[in-house]
Amino acid sequence: MTDQMAGDTLAESTDTTVVVQRSVSQPVKEVWRLLATPAGSEALLGEGGVLGDKGDTWRSSNGTFGVVRSYHPLEQIRFSWHADGDAPKSLVDLHLMKQGDDATVVEIRHEHIPGGWDTDAITQHWEDALDRIADAS
Repeated sequence: MTDQMAGDTLAESTDTTVVVQRSVSQPVKEVWRLLATPAGSEALLGEGGVLGDKGDTWRSSNGTFGVVRSYHPLEQIRFSWHADGDAPKSLVDLHLMKQGDDATVVEIRHEHIPGGWDTDAITQHWEDALDRIADAS
């Protein structure tokens, strides 16, 4: 991350948001079941990242880390996301939405992205996570 990304509070960030979504050929229950496994957590967060309950911290081997802020089974997970130890907090919301009987729309909404961050790279980061989730489903 660059010096432009340094800071430590949400108040210092701009209100830039990235939203990506993907249709997965599995019902919501199966996608949720995947996300609750170590493989599903890593698909979302990166290698070593494990989602827990509300208030639990997570850290992936690529240096990103955060805290689970809300956890609503079969619907939504919200967590803080720090790109590295010097980066300010941003927030990520993952929503699962039923699409017919046998498919799920997985939406990732990354909010409060600080000015100066490469939103194209962040978009690609979450697109890659959706690819991993879809491939694992």
